[in-house]
Amino acid sequence: MGRINELRLIARVAQMYHVEHKRQAEIADVLRMSQATVSRKRAEQEDIVRTTVIPPAGTFADLETALRERYGLTEAIVIDCSEDRDGAIMARIGEAAAHFLEITLQQDEIIGVSSWSQTILRMVDNIHPMKGTHARYIVQTLGGMGAPSVQTHATQLTARLAKLTGGEARVLPVQGVTSSREAKLVMLADPFVRETMDLFGRISLAIVGIGAVEPSELLARSGNVFSPQELATLNEAGVVGEISLRFYDQAGKQVKTPLDERVIGITLEELTKADRVMALAGGESKTNAIAGALKLGVIDVLVTDKFTAARLTA
Repeated sequence: MGRINELRLIARVAQMYHVEHKRQAEIADVLRMSQATVSRKRAEQEDIVRTTVIPPAGTFADLETALRERYGLTEAIVIDCSEDRDGAIMARIGEAAAHFLEITLQQDEIIGVSSWSQTILRMVDNIHPMKGTHARYIVQTLGGMGAPSVQTHATQLTARLAKLTGGEARVLPVQGVTSSREAKLVMLADPFVRETMDLFGRISLAIVGIGAVEPSELLARSGNVFSPQELATLNEAGVVGEISLRFYDQAGKQVKTPLDERVIGITLEELTKADRVMALAGGESKTNAIAGALKLGVIDVLVTDKFTAARLTA
């Protein structure tokens, strides 16, 4: 009978804590036991208390868990979306990423952000001005100069995010893709460019988009793209996607080509040194690119949609 009496007492303690919401000290006082004897863990060990988490409607805990486990992510955020369409997906990912940034922003963060991602633009559109915690620097991680018709959408992103987070904008006022390696070296000699790029190694949070080999509409209009012949060469090399115009294959192996010598922006090696890298991406056309990116071992947090998450974990 000793065992059943022990279990009865454990169940009573669990009831007082979980049902009656009494504190450990109160339970000890009522039962005339020491606080050390009042153990809530014993009820779980004896299978008297079981913890059940019921995900709210519109959330996808199973898909998020599957993504974390398969790709070694710190966090995965899967958003609901009524249709598997790029425009709708980008809007919802932007909303979720904005909320995540607002609640996880650390004081004096150095945030690196790519200036040519439509999904990141949606994120910035949804951020509320920070009142308490403030960033230190918002660092543009990919050259932003390009066609004047898209400047308000791209090169001002860094300044907008800086204003919202209370940080100081550090822009990269050069082409993302230069005409030659020699042209790149000339641009790198600019002290303002060097000052910004010197911050790459101090970034605590990097926010990146993931692109397929074919450039997005925004990137294509910017002029920061490679020629059709160069893109064909990338396809022949097995490239499936890019992060800040750094390319990789389906297995998550970086594919280096002479094109790297013309890009002014953060490298994948520099991204790995950031405390956190948050990727915003979704859509059927980007699924292979996202899968390859997740295998790079660079991304810590992925914000995507339920359709893409299902494909990535199938």
